[in-house]
Amino acid sequence: MSTAATGIAMARGDGSAERPYRLAVIAGDGVGPEVMAQALRILELVAEKRGLRFALTRYPFGSEHYLRTNETFPPEALEEIRGHDAVLLGAIGDPRIETGLLERAIIAGLRFGLDLYINLRPVKLYAEHLCPLKGITPADIDMMVVRENTEDLYTGMGGHFKRGTPDEVALQEMILTRKGADRLFRYAYELARSRERKKLTLVDKANAVRAFDLWRRAFAEIGAEYPDVSTNCQYVDAACMNFVRDPGSYDVIVTSNVFGDIVTDLGAMIAGGMGLAASGNLHPGQVSLFEPIHGSAPDIAGKNQACPLAAILSIQMLLDYLGHPGEGRAIEAAVEGALVELEIPSAQAGNGLSTQEMGKIVARRVAALL
Repeated sequence: MSTAATGIAMARGDGSAERPYRLAVIAGDGVGPEVMAQALRILELVAEKRGLRFALTRYPFGSEHYLRTNETFPPEALEEIRGHDAVLLGAIGDPRIETGLLERAIIAGLRFGLDLYINLRPVKLYAEHLCPLKGITPADIDMMVVRENTEDLYTGMGGHFKRGTPDEVALQEMILTRKGADRLFRYAYELARSRERKKLTLVDKANAVRAFDLWRRAFAEIGAEYPDVSTNCQYVDAACMNFVRDPGSYDVIVTSNVFGDIVTDLGAMIAGGMGLAASGNLHPGQVSLFEPIHGSAPDIAGKNQACPLAAILSIQMLLDYLGHPGEGRAIEAAVEGALVELEIPSAQAGNGLSTQEMGKIVARRVAALL
C-alpha cells in the first residue's frame, strides 16, 4: 500500500532522533509530483540545517493508480495515515476520470475521515507587482480565511430522482450543526486574538439562506468570550466585492465550506495567483493535511512549468503546525524575498523559470536564512 522513504528522516513526537515526525505523502496527479518534489527539497534542507527528522510514507493514490488498479482510496490507507503526524498532498484530478471521483474519494475522504474541520488559507500579498488591483500594496492584503471543512453542501447528502429523463430532479442537502459552528468559531476567535489587528469577519448568506441563523447566534454567543476581538458580519456577495474594492479591511475571515472555497480562490488571485495559494486542513492536536490549492493543472503536467511556491508555503504551514515557526518564517521570507527582488518574477506558470529552477532559488535563500 505504501512505500517508506529513506533520506529525509521524521513519528508522532518532537522531531528528535528518538521520535521523528511521520509524514504521509500523496503526490497525486498532474503537476502534483512536480511541485511536491520541490516542497520536499525544502523540507529536507530544513531538516538538515536544524537537526529535525522526518520519516516519509509515500502513497500511490491518484489517477494513474486508479487506472491501473481501479482503487481510489481504501479504508485501510486511512487507518494507516491516522498513525502519522501530518499529510502532504500534491494535487488530485484527471480529465480521463469521472469528474470529482478521485477528489471525493481522496481529498474528501481525508477531510471527513480525519475530521479536519478547519481549512486554513492565508491570503497575503508579498510584492506589489503581483496584485492585479490598482494601488494595492503588501500592507493592504494580509488575511487568514478560516473555512469550515466538514459540513455544508460538501457532505454529499442528496441524490437524483428519475435520472436521465426530462423529469430528473437533483437534490443536495446543506448541513450546518451547532457543534460544527462552535468549534469553527472558537478556532477563528483564537486566531484573530493572536493577530495584531484582532478583527474577525463572518461571511455567510444569512439573509437568503436561513440555516445561517444558527451560525449568527453561535458567532455572537462565542464572541461574548472574546471582548478584545472586534467583529462584523458580511454577506458573501458583499465580501467578494470588498475583496476587490477594499481588501485591507479584512484580517481574519470565517466562512462556510462552499463560500470559503470560492472566496479563497478570489483571494489567491488578488495576492498573486494560485501558484501562491497554500492551505492547511486541520484538526488541532491531531494528524492534519497540508496542500497547495491550485489543482492538478493537467494542461501543463510534465512540462516543468508549474509554480511550486504554494507547495513550498504548505511546508511552512506544516512546520508552524508541528511547532517550528522559526523554520516556517525562514521559508516564507525566502519566498517573499525571491518575489520582491524579481528573482522569481511571478507565481504563474510560464514565468520564464522551470519548476526546478524556482525550487532551487527558494532552497538557496532558505539555506542562507537558517
